[in-house]
Amino acid sequence: MSDKIKNLITRSITGVIFVAAIVVCFMRPEAMILLFALVTGLTVWEYTGIVNGIENVCVNRFLATVAAVYFFLGMAGFCAGIVPSAVFIPYLLTVVYMFISELYTKAPNPINNWAYTMLSQMYIALPFAMVNVLAFRGVGNGVVYNYLAPLSIFVFLWTNDTGAYLSGSLFGKHKLFPRVSPGKSWEGSIGGGLLVLLVSALVGMYQNSDMHETATELLLTVPQWMGLGLVVVFFGTWGDLVESLFKRTIGIKDSGNILPGHGGMLDRFDSSLMAFPAAVIYLYTLTLFV
Repeated sequence: MSDKIKNLITRSITGVIFVAAIVVCFMRPEAMILLFALVTGLTVWEYTGIVNGIENVCVNRFLATVAAVYFFLGMAGFCAGIVPSAVFIPYLLTVVYMFISELYTKAPNPINNWAYTMLSQMYIALPFAMVNVLAFRGVGNGVVYNYLAPLSIFVFLWTNDTGAYLSGSLFGKHKLFPRVSPGKSWEGSIGGGLLVLLVSALVGMYQNSDMHETATELLLTVPQWMGLGLVVVFFGTWGDLVESLFKRTIGIKDSGNILPGHGGMLDRFDSSLMAFPAAVIYLYTLTLFV
């Protein structure tokens, strides 16, 4: 068996397990919180390991990772209505400590350390925490768990990737962003976007049909679902390009090897790091006009 076929098999198996884990975890809020707390920790740990390889950069990997996981869990508890906003005080104290500690480390370039440390929280911890904002919503005096909102983001991202790959392979001629990602084309991006519009419309029609009535889910019209799909397409693509720029700047091909055939955690979740915050903004913007 050739290495190419072995790699394809490995990539396929990893992909199936990854998709199954994401879909299944959203069926229960406890599973979702545990899985994405783990994902947050692994991603920040991977990121800090990468940036610590840069000259004159020394990020406290343990503290940055613990802070990110704590922020995710704190956001989960707050959004679920379990804990008060005071839960974020330890996180804020940790952020202050990470600034003050540089006074005593005698690092050659503390600004680099500050910048890369805060980037771990803004680029990774904050976007993953938005999963909780999408998953929990207030109804009356209580809070309900809504699996469809965060799960749909992943479905749209996977759909966009599939459509972009197929369309780009068949029709791709014009490079989308050759300086950062020479493999992407305008034709692929348009094909992926059109497929997402179709899938999002189907999701909207199914949810608004008589066959599907669940008060805890995200109640949007079909055009609103299609709008969410477009938001995910644009920001998911930008998220992919941002991670590509990050890797090119540092000079690495993959962010890690924790996922056989798929690279590292950043490689797998790059699109979602921009799509989640954008989806939250879009959905909150819709409520302003209700």
